[in-house]
Amino acid sequence: MTDATDPLVSAVAPGVTRVRAQNPGPMTLDGTNTWILHDPGARSAVVIDPGPDDPGHHRRVRDELERADVQVELVLLTHGHLDHSEGAEAFAAVAGAPLRAADPRWSTAGTLEPQEVIDAGGLRLTVLATPGHTSDSVSFAIGEYLCTGDTVLGRGTTVVAHPDGRLADYLASLGVLRDRADRDGVTHLLPGHGPTVTEPLAWLDFYLAHRRDRLAAVAAAARALGPPVNTGSEDELSQRVQDVVAQVYADVPQHLWPAAALSVRAQLLYLAAGDPDNRPT
Repeated sequence: MTDATDPLVSAVAPGVTRVRAQNPGPMTLDGTNTWILHDPGARSAVVIDPGPDDPGHHRRVRDELERADVQVELVLLTHGHLDHSEGAEAFAAVAGAPLRAADPRWSTAGTLEPQEVIDAGGLRLTVLATPGHTSDSVSFAIGEYLCTGDTVLGRGTTVVAHPDGRLADYLASLGVLRDRADRDGVTHLLPGHGPTVTEPLAWLDFYLAHRRDRLAAVAAAARALGPPVNTGSEDELSQRVQDVVAQVYADVPQHLWPAAALSVRAQLLYLAAGDPDNRPT
């Protein structure tokens, strides 16, 4: 069984445990967070984002379930990126539990619907549609907790993964999470990567401000580079994306520029769509 001092395992609160996969990288930070959630008095649990197809990681998750003396009742995905989902079907099969996601390709027991209420692990979870990072991204509201997947990370900011992700959707999703956190008195964000966020409103305000500032910087850089490009021309758009990245992300290590290029492309298309004042609302 996993040692209680295992640095990959963090008990956020009774019934809330993070198990971090050993897949660190530029897009995954320290690794993907798998969340084990249950009421402390329940005999079953919900597992969110089983992570990569890594037997060692799944063994660690099962050890924590055994430590808590709970069985897996339900497996959920925040979205289909492989660092969250690759091992989900195998994990759910071994656990004998249904797997559900917004994308039917990942679901074995029906797709998740916006505002759906799920009772499992002694908890009540509400499904929040939060597209933008990807089109299938969802978050889960569980009382004082919001499980945000990659829509909001615990450190740094996320990528709007064009073409599947769209900036307009992402800005709306941040607003949904901000409103929900305020309404429910949320005390913790449980992200897909990075540490738990213990000041949710301040962090979500930072995310919204960051997007406003970054969008303004992209718009200014694009204007300085000359007339708007034909966004229907892949060659023109790709060159403009690279030129904007070089200006706006000049202080960012270049190995992160490909990820930045995805967000810049999404922002240029957002601006080209004619948003009033070229800023998010």
